[in-house]
Amino acid sequence: MTVIDVNQLQKRYGDTVAVREVSFAVDRGEIFGIVGPNGAGKTTTVECIAGLRTPDAGTIAVLGRDPHDIELRSLVGVQLQESRLPEQMTVGQALELYSAFYPKPADWRRLAGELGLAERLRTRFGKLSGGQQQRLSIALALIGNPRVAILDELTTGLDPQARHDTWDLVESIRDRGVTVLLVTHFMAEAERLCDRIALIDAGRVVALDTPAGLVARVRSEQRIHFRPSVPFDDTLLTDLAEVHAVRRTGSRLEVIGDGDLLHAVTATLAGHQIIAKDLRVEQASLDDAFVRLTGGSLPEGEN
Repeated sequence: MTVIDVNQLQKRYGDTVAVREVSFAVDRGEIFGIVGPNGAGKTTTVECIAGLRTPDAGTIAVLGRDPHDIELRSLVGVQLQESRLPEQMTVGQALELYSAFYPKPADWRRLAGELGLAERLRTRFGKLSGGQQQRLSIALALIGNPRVAILDELTTGLDPQARHDTWDLVESIRDRGVTVLLVTHFMAEAERLCDRIALIDAGRVVALDTPAGLVARVRSEQRIHFRPSVPFDDTLLTDLAEVHAVRRTGSRLEVIGDGDLLHAVTATLAGHQIIAKDLRVEQASLDDAFVRLTGGSLPEGEN
């Protein structure tokens, strides 16, 4: 069942076209990711889906309804990138207030316990850590018992442990039966969480696939890193059909190639009594797919 259907979406601000003919569909129970460079149109796209902006062209249906349909307010939970609460508001006050907005809200005390906030109900928002603030944002997005959750740049600014904890929470949302639309610029986050990904660049969808499918588009190139036990001439490896290049950095070598590169290199070295110490094989990743498909560099924070 299609939960979100975006067809030929367009949005401009003055002379700037933020979104150009974006189309994709999100199925029930998915964690669907939207990734792309800064300024690619990701947030504008999800704000249109959430009914916070009106497209200039194209159509959007969320649970079969127009995004501005008032009935969707209790069916869609939204956590936006710039979400903030008053510094003096406590966690308990925020949860109790938001629960009053919905006809059939979740039990906010139970929700606080499930999201690790039970001991923070009397804590003011301004005193929460970044990870705790994100937990509260997730709780507020779920308090209406939504069928769809829209999460925009959920882990920006978090330390690695808080980021991984938040990933666990996102997976628990899906386990509740909630369909998740996730905007992120962290490739590791998209690879860990998303069933499918729409890669947006300059306002257009340039690729739509599973994380593995996107990686497969650039998987042909491989890299092997090692320290040889004895010196040897690069031609020993560059003469191999699988090897494209050999690069040296101090005592370490990087061998770039494709096909059955690892076997070709290790067999050749073994035939000359050379041991490859500290050998590491580097396969193509979602980072590589991002750079190749957008023709640019990784978003800030990923380099």
